Amino acid sequence: MRMTDQKTALVTGAARGIGLATTQLFLEQGWRVAMVDWDEPELTKVQAELPDTIAIARDISNPQDADGMVRDCITAFGRLDALINNAGIADFGPIEETDFERWRRVMSVNLDGTFLVSQAAIPELKKTKGAIVNIASISGLRASTLRVAYGTSKAAVIALTEQQAAELGEYGIRANAVAPGPVRTKLAMAVHTQEIIDAYHDAIPLNRYANEREMAEVITFLCSERASYLTGQTLSVDGGFESTGIGLPALRKP
Repeated sequence: MRMTDQKTALVTGAARGIGLATTQLFLEQGWRVAMVDWDEPELTKVQAELPDTIAIARDISNPQDADGMVRDCITAFGRLDALINNAGIADFGPIEETDFERWRRVMSVNLDGTFLVSQAAIPELKKTKGAIVNIASISGLRASTLRVAYGTSKAAVIALTEQQAAELGEYGIRANAVAPGPVRTKLAMAVHTQEIIDAYHDAIPLNRYANEREMAEVITFLCSERASYLTGQTLSVDGGFESTGIGLPALRKP
C-alpha cells in the first residue's frame, strides 16, 4: 500500500463517456484514480494509457464487489478522497412495456449500486473528510417520455444524495449530485435521430448538447476545496434544459 498525501478518487463507469473524461481531468489536476467498470476489456484498454490509475473490473450492483472495489483502491493507493458514482444504465421504454424485470435491472445499477458503493466508501471518506458526487440526470428532475424506470431511479439518486449530505456532514463528508442534460457521447449519438437532436437543440437555451469534459469540470469542482461548503445540492448541468418545461414533444406519439 502506497501511503501518500496525493489525493485519490474512485470513479465508477470509468471506461468511457463521463467517467473516462472525469478520470482524465482528475489526473490533470494531480489526483490518482481507481477506475471501476464491469466492461473489463474496455476498462483494461483505456486504463493502460493512463498513469496513476488502476483498473478494477467489478459490478457496482453486487454488495461484495462494492466492498471489494474500495478495498482494492485502498490497497493500491492508501486513501480515498472522492467517490464518483457515475456507473449507470439507460434503458428506455414505454411505461406499459416496462415489466418488473426491466424495472429491477435499472434500479439495481442506478440506485442500488450508488447506495452500495457509497456505503462501502464511507469509512475511508471519514478519514479524509472526502466528497461523494452522484451522477443523476435531468430525467430525475423533470418527467419525459420513455423514462419511467430510468427517471425514477435518478430521482431516487437525488433523494439519496440529500440523505447522505444530512447524515454524513458531521464527519466532514460532502455529498452532491450532478444532473446532466443531453451529453454528446458516442452512445447518445448512436441512438438519437436527427429529429431528436433538433428537438433537444430547440428545447435547450444554449442550443446544443454538452460535451463530456463539461460534465467532468463540474464533477471535479465539487470534489475540490473550492466547493468546501457545498453539500446536499443537485447541479443541473443542462444548458438551461430544466427551465424549459416538461417532456420532449419529438418523443411523444401523436
